[in-house]
Amino acid sequence: MSVIISLILFIIGFIFMNWYTKNRNFDLNLKHIIFINIIWFVIDLFLGSVFLYLFGNNLLLDFFLIAIKILLGSFIVILIDDKNIGESLEFIAVNQAILFVVALNLGLMFGIGNTLEFYMREFIQISFIGIILVFIFPILGFFMGSLLTMFYLRKIKWGDVSVIVIILNLLWLIIDIPFAITLHYLPLENLFFNFVIICLINITVGTAILKYVFFKEIKKSLVIGSAVQSSIFGCLLLICVLIVFFPILENFSNLGASVLTFYISLITILGTCIIFSYYGNKIQLVGYEKLIALITLVPGSIFIINTFFTQLDAFVDDFIFYLLISIVLSILSGFTIKRISYTTISYQVIRGLIILEKGKDLLKVEGLKVHYPLMGGILKRQVGAVKAVDGLSFNIKTGETLALVGESGCGKTTVARAILGLVNKDTGMIFFHNNPIPQIYSSYLRQKIQIVFQDPDASLNPRMKVVDIIAEPLRNLLGITNKAEIRTHVLRLLEEVSLNREHLDRYPHEFSGGQKQRIVIARALACNPELIILDEPTSALDVSVQAQILNLLKDLQNAYGYGYLFITHNLAVVNHIADRVEVMYLGKIVEEGNTDQIFMNPSHPYTKALLASRSEIDPYNQSISFVIRGEVPSPINPPSGCPFNPRCSSETRTKECELNLPQKIKIEENHFIWCTHS
Repeated sequence: MSVIISLILFIIGFIFMNWYTKNRNFDLNLKHIIFINIIWFVIDLFLGSVFLYLFGNNLLLDFFLIAIKILLGSFIVILIDDKNIGESLEFIAVNQAILFVVALNLGLMFGIGNTLEFYMREFIQISFIGIILVFIFPILGFFMGSLLTMFYLRKIKWGDVSVIVIILNLLWLIIDIPFAITLHYLPLENLFFNFVIICLINITVGTAILKYVFFKEIKKSLVIGSAVQSSIFGCLLLICVLIVFFPILENFSNLGASVLTFYISLITILGTCIIFSYYGNKIQLVGYEKLIALITLVPGSIFIINTFFTQLDAFVDDFIFYLLISIVLSILSGFTIKRISYTTISYQVIRGLIILEKGKDLLKVEGLKVHYPLMGGILKRQVGAVKAVDGLSFNIKTGETLALVGESGCGKTTVARAILGLVNKDTGMIFFHNNPIPQIYSSYLRQKIQIVFQDPDASLNPRMKVVDIIAEPLRNLLGITNKAEIRTHVLRLLEEVSLNREHLDRYPHEFSGGQKQRIVIARALACNPELIILDEPTSALDVSVQAQILNLLKDLQNAYGYGYLFITHNLAVVNHIADRVEVMYLGKIVEEGNTDQIFMNPSHPYTKALLASRSEIDPYNQSISFVIRGEVPSPINPPSGCPFNPRCSSETRTKECELNLPQKIKIEENHFIWCTHS
């Protein structure tokens, strides 16, 4: 039985770690994940067997094994991915916690399966149990499976699903009856194990039918088959427990009640630990909140699990007492670890907006590349990449506005996300005050680099008042929780963006579009930033309000020396606010220069086309003056040579444009283009 559980844990560990790796952006491939889980499997199988032979069943030794696996796994992750010890421990501890919970449930279910089988054979006539297992359960599964399959397929919009539902569930019914007869009369006296075998067979057959008969995707087919069969499995097992539990309650002793109260106790301890671990504003300033929650959970869970396995039937008699002790142990450990963690917080004071010296180096980007991988095949290997940003370089000084201009989809917003650390860069360096920005942002960088989003409605929480929205950076980044101090500073910020005291306690829906954008700007100013990224901040506003917001941004920059990265496709706005312009096409810069140089002397064919396609209000001529021909090429497979060559309308375009990569060409001082012709 231990071998079977270890194999199941190996499969679940591989699946969960593969998902968790992508979710946490760890650089572990399939080989690394398989390697780690094989090592854990060997430890479980051989070292666990040695401990069992030497010391017998002792739950504390199981926790010793888990500790060995956590330390070994963390060491491997540090070597492979070059992570620090805290990140590696948290990553491995979460994986081991999940596997421990799965192992605990499997052990209980296999044990209860044996007990159920024994009592069903002893207290219910063999003919009756045969009818239940061979006919009633498969028929119940057929009806439940039909309803669940219909629900899932309609949810993912697979069209007319009636034929799929009938064929799939009839096939499962035909398979289940002979397999139920075979497994019932084989010497596998474990009801849970019988259910697992039938469930796995049904998942395999169902996935094959959906893939090869109805031509559906393998991943979606597997998800549907697994979801339906898992739901049926749980319902049938519950029905079986209820059928057996009540008639034989007296002979079943207190084991069933003990198991029930044990699960209730575990859930109660888990909920208490999570609530306690995440309670309080200061916890947001501490890293590794999940690790703190796990540490909080350990003492209470060890005590309640050890007590259950030592008491068994007697556990139900005093489970409230055991539960209280477990909660107290967990809260004490959580309180201690939180106190220790709070000592690492660097509390700061609220300062007025700082005036920056203009003309100093602020942000520098060199050779930035951001490629989104395209996964394909059964093993989900990389088959290509979307080259959103492909070798970008620029710099911004204090008191300067750099405009990033280009069509939708050229990679402007991806540049902003890479600077903010919201997406991983493939290559390139980003410097802030001539210091490289690390992959994981520090609290200092979060304060100094802020963003104003395009849509204020999407970036404001409708359930929070304005005072709380603007105060979020003060609480989360500066560790300030004094309400009077926060309200005073928020009022100063509102006055900076021309809002009044009465706006403090209103909700976002009570403001106009321009006022909402002012609130977003005030929130960006809360932590004394030095660089503000403006991602099309005026595109959702009407023309008169656009002018107000742009003038406000210019006034703030003149007063405090902020550096702006202004992302837009509105060239009229660029001409009004920008000092320098970078024209972007298909993830690359094609022209850069001062605003006057770009507008008065555009040199690249794409820049000329953008300026020619500007819409202007002319009552005598309302026709569209210019349209760039062709479609934007795919960033997955960009054209060879110059990326703009399929749409270029320049008279100097030759065959070389399709073969040679563009070179940097100087037009005048501080004015450059990237083209194949000098």
